[in-house]
Amino acid sequence: MASKPWSSIAPPGEFHPYIPSEKVIPEFTGRAIVLGIFAGLFFGAITVYVGLRAGLTVSASIPIAVLSISILRAFGKATVLENNIVQTTGSAGESIAGGVIFTLPALIFLGFPLEYWSVFFLALLGGWLGVLFMIPLRRQLIVKEHGALLYPEGTACADVLVAGDKGGSFASRVFWGFGLGGAYAFLMETMGLWRDTPEYQPSWLPGASFRANITPEYLGVGYIIGPRIAGVIFAGGVFSWLVLMPAIKFFGGLMTQPLFPGLIPIGQMSPDDLYRSYIRPMGAGAVAAAGVITLIKTMPTIVSALAAGLKDMRESRAMGAVNTAMRRVDRDFSMKVVVLGSLAIIAMMWALLTFRPIPGAATTIFQNFIAAVFVVVFGFLFVTVSSRICGLIGNSSNPISGMAIATLMATTAVFLVLGWTGSAFSVLALTIGGVVCIASSNAGGTSQDLKTGYLVGATPAKQQLALMIGVMVSVFAVGATLNLMNVGLEEYKPAHIALNISQLPSGVSVQQQSFTHAGKNYVLLNAIGSHVVPDGNYLYDPTAHEIDIQWIHGIGSEKASAPQARLMATVINGILQRQLPWRLVLVGVFLVIAIELLGIRSLPFAVGAYLPIDTTMAIFAGGVVHWLVERGAKDKSAAGSEIGPGPLYASGLIAGGGIFGLLGIVIYLFGDPNFKYHFLPEHFLHIGPQVLGALAGNRIFAVLMFAILGGTQYYFARRKME
Repeated sequence: MASKPWSSIAPPGEFHPYIPSEKVIPEFTGRAIVLGIFAGLFFGAITVYVGLRAGLTVSASIPIAVLSISILRAFGKATVLENNIVQTTGSAGESIAGGVIFTLPALIFLGFPLEYWSVFFLALLGGWLGVLFMIPLRRQLIVKEHGALLYPEGTACADVLVAGDKGGSFASRVFWGFGLGGAYAFLMETMGLWRDTPEYQPSWLPGASFRANITPEYLGVGYIIGPRIAGVIFAGGVFSWLVLMPAIKFFGGLMTQPLFPGLIPIGQMSPDDLYRSYIRPMGAGAVAAAGVITLIKTMPTIVSALAAGLKDMRESRAMGAVNTAMRRVDRDFSMKVVVLGSLAIIAMMWALLTFRPIPGAATTIFQNFIAAVFVVVFGFLFVTVSSRICGLIGNSSNPISGMAIATLMATTAVFLVLGWTGSAFSVLALTIGGVVCIASSNAGGTSQDLKTGYLVGATPAKQQLALMIGVMVSVFAVGATLNLMNVGLEEYKPAHIALNISQLPSGVSVQQQSFTHAGKNYVLLNAIGSHVVPDGNYLYDPTAHEIDIQWIHGIGSEKASAPQARLMATVINGILQRQLPWRLVLVGVFLVIAIELLGIRSLPFAVGAYLPIDTTMAIFAGGVVHWLVERGAKDKSAAGSEIGPGPLYASGLIAGGGIFGLLGIVIYLFGDPNFKYHFLPEHFLHIGPQVLGALAGNRIFAVLMFAILGGTQYYFARRKME
C-alpha cells in the first residue's frame, strides 16, 4: 500500500522522512559547505549588530534556506539535503552571536578590554560544546519525542526546503526587503538625510521622553515577534519612561542634593540621566528576576530532560558497536567523540585561562581548572534545558540570558564562599557564564537544525560535522563585528571631575598608567559603583589633577547599548563586590512578581523596562504593522506563518539594515581623524544637512520616512507570493 504524502506534522506512527533512509543523494558537498560558511559569516555579523542595539535576536535558518534554494538553483539542480546543509552550517553564526552578545561585552563594563582572540576562543569552545552535548540528546528529544516537541522554527524550515525542492521560490521577498532596508539604512545613517532617532520631550510631563530609533532592523524584528510580544515589550518601556521617570522627577525635583545612585540632583537630570541612574538598576533586577522565574517554571522540564538525556546516553553507548549497521538517518557521531571532545574542551578552556588570560585578570592553575569543570557541568545542564524549551516554544522564546544569570549567580556564590572576590574573579565568573550561554544558545539553534534534518531525511552525522564547521568559521565574523562596533561607535566627551589620584574614591581604580589620546598622555581610570564618578572609563589629566574626558566605548553607548551584557556585569559586581543599589533592584524584582500575578509573561516586559524606549517603540511599530496585516487578511494563520511573505520581507529588512549599518560604521571609522588607518575625508558622504538643510533634522520628516518603510512592510506582507 502506498505511503501517505510527506507532512512535517504527521503523527509519530505515520511520519516518514521526505528523503527515505535507503535513498542516497548529494548532501555534504563542497558548494553547500562554502555557501553555508558565507551565510554563517553574513548572519553572524548581522546578529551581533542587531542584538547589541535591540537586545533581541531572530532565527536565521529560514532566510538562509530561502536564499540557498535560489542561489544553488542558479548553479544547477541542488538537492533538498544540500540546501539543508547550507542552512545548518550558516545558522551556527546566528546562534553563536546571540550567546556572545548577551555576555562577553560585559568585560567592558567590568573595566577590562574586549580582545578579539579572547572572544574568538571563548565563542569557539562554547559553540562546540553546544553541538557536542546535542549529539546524545538528538535521539531522545528530536526522534523519540516527535509530535510532543514541535521545534517550530525547525519544522517551518523543513517546509521551506521541501517547497523549494518541489519548485517553489520565496527568495524575491527577502531580496526586496534587503534592498529597500539597505537603501533606507544607508540614506539615513551614512548620508544623514533624516534623523535616526526623532524625539519629543513634553513640557507637560517632565522627565518623560517619546523617541524611536527608526531603523529597518527594529521594524523587521517587531514584525517577526508579532504584536503580542512587541506590545508587552513596549509596555515595559512605557512603564519606565512615561510612568516611573516622570514620577521620580515629580517627587524628587525639589531636592537640592543627589539621591544615590544619581550623582546630580534629580531636578537637573535629563530623561537619559534618570534612565541611567534609576531605571537601569531597577530594570536589571526585573530581568534577573524574570529569568529566574522562567527557569523555575521550566524546572519539571529540566528534571525530565536531564533524566531522559542520561538514559539516552547509556543507550547510545550500548548501540555504539553496531553504529555502522544503523540506517543512514540514525547515524550520529559516536559517544567517544562526545566524551573526548568534552575532555578536550576542559583542557582547552584551562589552557586559555592559564596561558592567555584577559589582561589584568590572571588566576591560578587550580582556579582555572575549577572554571573549566564548571563550564562542562553547567553546559550539559543548560544545553539540555535549552533544547527542550526550544522544542516547546521556539528559539525566540528561549531564555538563554536567564540561564546565563543563573550560572553567574551560582558561580559567584561559590566564589564568595571561597573568598574569591577580586576583580580577576569577576572576569572568571563572566568567562564561565559566557561559554555556558553560548553553548545554550547554539544548542537551541542546533536542535532546530537537527529537527529540520530529521524531517527532510538528512544524515545526522553530516549535519553535526557541518555545525562544527559553521561554529569554527562564524566566530571570525562575530569577534570582528564586536570589535568594529566597539571602536567605530566610541566617543570621547568632556567630563571635568576633580580627583586626587593618590586617594581615589571607592569604586574608582587605575586601569592603565599611561594612555595616549589626541597626542596627550593621560591616566586611564575605570569607575564601577562609585558614589562620586558615574560608571565608565575616564582619562585623568595628571597635570590638572582632574578627569578631563569620558571615554564611551562603542559597546555600551546609545547606539549599541548591549543591555543583557550590562546586566551580567551588574549581577557579577553586585554579588562579588556587593556594590548594587539593592532597593532599586528589589523594586524591579517585585514589579516582575506583580506582572506574573497578572498572568503576563514577565521576561518580555522586564526586557522592555530595561531597554531604552527608542528601541522598544520602534519594535512595537513593527508589531503594529503585523497586527494590521493580520486584521485585513482572510487567512489569519497564513498571515502569521513563519514562511509567509511578511516574515520573509522582514528578514530582508533586518539583513539589509544590519549590513548597511555596519557599512556606515566602516565608512565613519575610515573618515575619523583619530583612527590610525583613516584615509577618507571626515563625514564622508554625510550630505543630508547640506542637501536638505533643516529638513534633515526635522523629527516629523523622519517619522514620515519610517512610516513609508512600514508601508512597504504592509504592502509586501499582504501581496501574495507567486
